[in-house]
Amino acid sequence: MIQSPRLLVIDDEPQLRKLVKVTLEAAGFAVREAADGAEGLREAAFLRPDLAVLDLGLPDLGGAEVVRRLREWSAVPVLILSVRDDSRDKVEALEAGADDYVTKPFDGAELAARCRALLRRRERRPEESTFECGKLRIDLVAREIRVGGKLLALTTTEYALLRVLAVHAGRVMTHAHILREVWGPQSADQRQYLRVYVAALRRKLKGAAIIETASGIGYRLAE
Repeated sequence: MIQSPRLLVIDDEPQLRKLVKVTLEAAGFAVREAADGAEGLREAAFLRPDLAVLDLGLPDLGGAEVVRRLREWSAVPVLILSVRDDSRDKVEALEAGADDYVTKPFDGAELAARCRALLRRRERRPEESTFECGKLRIDLVAREIRVGGKLLALTTTEYALLRVLAVHAGRVMTHAHILREVWGPQSADQRQYLRVYVAALRRKLKGAAIIETASGIGYRLAE
Protein backbone atom coordinates (compact mmCIF):
# COMPACT_ATOMS: atom_id res chain seq x y z
CA MET A 1 0.00 0.00 0.00
CA ILE A 2 1.36 3.39 -1.04
CA GLN A 3 1.60 5.82 1.87
CA SER A 4 0.13 9.29 1.38
CA PRO A 5 2.63 12.17 1.56
CA ARG A 6 2.60 13.73 5.03
CA LEU A 7 1.83 17.42 5.02
CA LEU A 8 1.93 19.89 7.91
CA VAL A 9 -0.22 23.05 7.76
CA ILE A 10 0.90 25.86 10.08
CA ASP A 11 -1.71 28.62 10.23
CA ASP A 12 -3.50 30.44 13.05
CA GLU A 13 -6.87 30.63 11.25
CA PRO A 14 -8.94 27.50 12.07
CA GLN A 15 -11.24 27.91 9.07
CA LEU A 16 -8.32 28.32 6.70
CA ARG A 17 -6.57 25.26 8.15
CA LYS A 18 -9.74 23.25 7.67
CA LEU A 19 -10.06 24.43 4.06
CA VAL A 20 -6.44 23.55 3.28
CA LYS A 21 -6.83 20.19 5.02
CA VAL A 22 -9.96 19.26 3.06
CA THR A 23 -8.43 20.48 -0.22
CA LEU A 24 -5.17 18.61 0.14
CA GLU A 25 -6.62 15.44 1.63
CA ALA A 26 -8.84 15.27 -1.45
CA ALA A 27 -5.63 15.49 -3.50
CA GLY A 28 -4.14 12.49 -1.67
CA PHE A 29 -2.16 14.08 1.18
CA ALA A 30 -2.27 13.11 4.85
CA VAL A 31 -2.60 16.45 6.67
CA ARG A 32 -1.69 17.52 10.21
CA GLU A 33 -2.27 20.99 11.63
CA ALA A 34 -0.52 23.50 13.90
CA ALA A 35 -1.93 26.83 15.11
CA ASP A 36 1.30 28.83 15.57
CA GLY A 37 5.00 28.78 14.83
CA ALA A 38 6.16 27.07 18.03
CA GLU A 39 3.59 24.30 17.68
CA GLY A 40 4.50 23.97 14.02
CA LEU A 41 8.17 23.46 14.82
CA ARG A 42 7.30 20.83 17.46
CA GLU A 43 4.98 19.03 15.04
CA ALA A 44 7.63 19.15 12.31
CA ALA A 45 10.18 17.56 14.65
CA PHE A 46 7.71 14.85 15.69
CA LEU A 47 5.99 14.19 12.38
CA ARG A 48 8.92 14.69 10.00
CA PRO A 49 6.51 15.75 7.24
CA ASP A 50 7.22 15.48 3.53
CA LEU A 51 6.03 19.06 3.04
CA ALA A 52 5.04 22.07 5.17
CA VAL A 53 2.49 24.76 4.25
CA LEU A 54 3.17 27.89 6.29
CA ASP A 55 1.37 31.19 6.89
CA LEU A 56 3.54 34.29 7.34
CA GLY A 57 1.27 36.08 9.82
CA LEU A 58 1.53 33.81 12.84
CA PRO A 59 0.76 35.14 16.36
CA ASP A 60 4.07 34.15 17.95
CA LEU A 61 6.86 33.79 15.38
CA GLY A 62 7.08 35.39 11.98
CA GLY A 63 6.85 32.97 9.08
CA ALA A 64 10.39 33.75 7.94
CA GLU A 65 11.70 33.04 11.44
CA VAL A 66 9.89 29.69 11.46
CA VAL A 67 11.57 28.84 8.15
CA ARG A 68 15.00 29.87 9.48
CA ARG A 69 14.60 27.70 12.60
CA LEU A 70 13.30 24.80 10.53
CA ARG A 71 16.27 25.06 8.17
CA GLU A 72 18.66 24.61 11.10
CA TRP A 73 17.83 20.90 11.11
CA SER A 74 15.46 20.07 8.24
CA ALA A 75 15.41 20.31 4.45
CA VAL A 76 11.63 19.71 4.22
CA PRO A 77 10.07 21.70 1.35
CA VAL A 78 8.15 24.75 2.62
CA LEU A 79 5.33 26.40 0.70
CA ILE A 80 4.25 29.82 1.96
CA LEU A 81 0.47 30.35 1.93
CA SER A 82 -0.29 33.90 2.97
CA VAL A 83 -2.63 36.83 2.44
CA ARG A 84 0.41 39.13 2.38
CA ASP A 85 1.09 40.21 -1.18
CA ASP A 86 4.06 42.48 -0.44
CA SER A 87 7.10 41.28 -2.36
CA ARG A 88 9.37 42.11 0.60
CA ASP A 89 7.60 39.57 2.82
CA LYS A 90 7.85 36.91 0.13
CA VAL A 91 11.51 37.63 -0.59
CA GLU A 92 12.35 37.44 3.13
CA ALA A 93 10.68 34.04 3.44
CA LEU A 94 12.26 32.69 0.25
CA GLU A 95 15.70 33.95 1.26
CA ALA A 96 15.20 32.29 4.66
CA GLY A 97 14.77 28.95 2.88
CA ALA A 98 11.13 28.65 1.77
CA ASP A 99 10.64 26.94 -1.59
CA ASP A 100 7.49 28.48 -3.03
CA TYR A 101 4.54 30.70 -2.19
CA VAL A 102 0.82 30.95 -2.96
CA THR A 103 -1.23 34.02 -2.11
CA LYS A 104 -4.60 33.76 -0.35
CA PRO A 105 -7.33 33.39 -1.48
CA PHE A 106 -5.99 30.35 -3.31
CA ASP A 107 -7.14 28.01 -6.02
CA GLY A 108 -7.28 24.46 -4.63
CA ALA A 109 -6.06 22.81 -7.82
CA GLU A 110 -3.08 25.18 -8.04
CA LEU A 111 -2.18 24.63 -4.37
CA ALA A 112 -2.21 20.85 -4.81
CA ALA A 113 -0.18 21.12 -8.03
CA ARG A 114 2.44 23.31 -6.32
CA CYS A 115 2.69 20.81 -3.47
CA ARG A 116 3.18 17.90 -5.85
CA ALA A 117 5.85 19.86 -7.76
CA LEU A 118 7.80 20.46 -4.55
CA LEU A 119 7.61 16.78 -3.68
CA ARG A 120 8.90 15.83 -7.14
CA ARG A 121 11.80 18.22 -6.67
CA ARG A 122 12.60 16.68 -3.29
CA GLU A 123 12.63 13.20 -4.80
CA ARG A 124 15.09 14.20 -7.51
CA ARG A 125 18.48 12.83 -6.49
CA PRO A 126 21.10 15.58 -6.09
CA GLU A 127 23.72 13.43 -7.77
CA GLU A 128 21.78 13.23 -11.02
CA SER A 129 23.89 14.62 -13.83
CA THR A 130 21.07 15.45 -16.24
CA PHE A 131 17.91 17.52 -16.11
CA GLU A 132 14.99 16.81 -18.44
CA CYS A 133 11.74 18.69 -18.81
CA GLY A 134 9.65 18.39 -21.95
CA LYS A 135 11.91 18.99 -24.95
CA LEU A 136 14.69 20.43 -22.80
CA ARG A 137 17.64 18.27 -21.71
CA ILE A 138 20.64 19.59 -19.79
CA ASP A 139 23.78 17.50 -19.34
CA LEU A 140 25.30 19.08 -16.22
CA VAL A 141 28.60 17.23 -16.66
CA ALA A 142 29.16 17.95 -20.35
CA ARG A 143 27.51 21.39 -19.96
CA GLU A 144 25.37 20.72 -23.01
CA ILE A 145 21.84 21.94 -23.66
CA ARG A 146 19.61 20.12 -26.11
CA VAL A 147 16.13 21.05 -27.26
CA GLY A 148 14.27 18.31 -29.07
CA GLY A 149 17.59 16.48 -29.44
CA LYS A 150 19.32 19.43 -31.12
CA LEU A 151 22.28 21.11 -29.47
CA LEU A 152 21.50 24.64 -28.29
CA ALA A 153 24.31 27.21 -28.27
CA LEU A 154 24.35 29.33 -25.10
CA THR A 155 26.90 31.79 -23.76
CA THR A 156 28.69 30.92 -20.53
CA THR A 157 26.45 33.28 -18.57
CA GLU A 158 23.25 32.03 -20.21
CA TYR A 159 24.22 28.46 -19.33
CA ALA A 160 25.00 29.41 -15.72
CA LEU A 161 21.60 31.12 -15.40
CA LEU A 162 19.70 28.19 -16.91
CA ARG A 163 21.61 25.74 -14.72
CA VAL A 164 20.62 27.59 -11.52
CA LEU A 165 16.97 27.61 -12.58
CA ALA A 166 17.06 23.94 -13.64
CA VAL A 167 18.73 22.67 -10.46
CA HIS A 168 15.95 24.40 -8.51
CA ALA A 169 13.17 23.72 -11.04
CA GLY A 170 9.71 24.37 -9.65
CA ARG A 171 11.08 26.68 -6.98
CA VAL A 172 10.87 30.47 -7.04
CA MET A 173 14.43 31.80 -7.03
CA THR A 174 14.79 35.38 -5.86
CA HIS A 175 16.58 37.97 -7.96
CA ALA A 176 19.31 38.32 -5.31
CA HIS A 177 19.91 34.55 -5.10
CA ILE A 178 20.25 34.15 -8.86
CA LEU A 179 22.51 37.18 -9.16
CA ARG A 180 24.79 35.91 -6.40
CA GLU A 181 24.99 32.44 -8.01
CA VAL A 182 25.63 33.65 -11.55
CA TRP A 183 27.42 37.01 -11.22
CA GLY A 184 28.87 36.80 -7.71
CA PRO A 185 28.10 38.30 -4.27
CA GLN A 186 28.75 41.89 -5.35
CA SER A 187 26.00 41.77 -7.99
CA ALA A 188 22.93 41.08 -5.84
CA ASP A 189 21.29 44.39 -6.78
CA GLN A 190 22.03 44.36 -10.51
CA ARG A 191 18.60 43.23 -11.70
CA GLN A 192 19.08 44.72 -15.16
CA TYR A 193 21.62 41.97 -15.91
CA LEU A 194 19.05 39.38 -14.99
CA ARG A 195 16.23 40.83 -17.07
CA VAL A 196 18.44 40.98 -20.17
CA TYR A 197 19.69 37.39 -19.82
CA VAL A 198 16.27 35.94 -18.96
CA ALA A 199 14.86 37.58 -22.08
CA ALA A 200 17.71 36.11 -24.16
CA LEU A 201 17.17 32.64 -22.69
CA ARG A 202 13.46 32.77 -23.40
CA ARG A 203 14.14 33.66 -27.03
CA LYS A 204 16.60 30.81 -27.47
CA LEU A 205 14.46 28.21 -25.69
CA LYS A 206 11.45 29.12 -27.88
CA GLY A 207 8.95 27.66 -25.43
CA ALA A 208 10.81 24.37 -24.89
CA ALA A 209 10.98 25.35 -21.22
CA ILE A 210 9.00 28.06 -19.48
CA ILE A 211 10.76 30.61 -17.29
CA GLU A 212 8.00 32.13 -15.19
CA THR A 213 8.23 35.60 -13.68
CA ALA A 214 7.30 35.97 -10.01
CA SER A 215 6.55 39.68 -10.04
CA GLY A 216 8.86 41.61 -7.74
CA ILE A 217 10.39 38.35 -6.45
CA GLY A 218 12.39 36.47 -9.07
CA TYR A 219 11.98 33.61 -11.52
CA ARG A 220 10.97 29.96 -11.66
CA LEU A 221 11.65 27.29 -14.26
CA ALA A 222 8.34 25.48 -14.65
CA GLU A 223 8.51 21.69 -14.33
